[in-house]
Amino acid sequence: MAMEDPDRKTEVVLLACGSFNPITNMHLRLFELAKDYLHETGKYKVIKGIISPVGDAYKKKGLISADHRVTMAKLATNSSDWVEVDDWESSQSEWLETVKVLRHHHEKLSSPDTTISLQNALPLTKPGRKRKQEPNRHDPIKKKNQSPDGKNVPQVKLLCGSDVLESFGIPNLWKLEDITEIIQNYGLVCISRAGNSIQKFIYESDILWKYKNNIHLVEEWITNDISSTKIRRALRRGQSIRYLVPDVVRAYIEKNDLYSLESEDRNAGVTLAPLQKNASDSKN
Repeated sequence: MAMEDPDRKTEVVLLACGSFNPITNMHLRLFELAKDYLHETGKYKVIKGIISPVGDAYKKKGLISADHRVTMAKLATNSSDWVEVDDWESSQSEWLETVKVLRHHHEKLSSPDTTISLQNALPLTKPGRKRKQEPNRHDPIKKKNQSPDGKNVPQVKLLCGSDVLESFGIPNLWKLEDITEIIQNYGLVCISRAGNSIQKFIYESDILWKYKNNIHLVEEWITNDISSTKIRRALRRGQSIRYLVPDVVRAYIEKNDLYSLESEDRNAGVTLAPLQKNASDSKN
């Protein structure tokens, strides 16, 4: 039986956007579940995971400062050899649509310097095995996922839970053209609980159905109901969050006394940035 050539697999970078208020063990599990699923297809090789906390301008109720949320995410991923935190989105003065964050990371990966650094990060050929020499060829036609210098560019896929996918149906939360670009150009890896009706949601949406082959549904058989909302609630009530978040994150929260009744009222009564922006755009 012929050995499968790893070079023929599509390299993937998983990007998770969100509040991470605070980051939990479940957020980290999403990356592991997605990586396992994509590798098991035999078609993909996940080379990096990126956590991109949203900026303060998102105006979500109870959202504490991006500085704290980014710091906690970095603490949580210190022990990971493939998931990292990027603060580009959180450092913007205005709220950014998710599609713009995807574009940013795709462009970043397309730059020659990034391509070289990613190649250096990949494992070298095993000792004693020589890579098969490619015959000389004429300049190849550049493929869609190739950088200007002809190097293959990893695909950036949006990693999310089923709640994000279902939020596509909330009026004015997402622009239709943004949903189309996200799914058509990048793709989704959506983690859903076993028995979830997310397939029915896709069936009932014409746009999701059209690009359903670019939506990877990953069933989570070991159910985990941890959420940032429940973590904050427990903290407000003086209850333990040990084993729900990484210990370093728990220690940081306690040291800085981050979540309280007062912090939960932050942005109360303020319209969420995307709802405000998209409702305004639809009137113009």
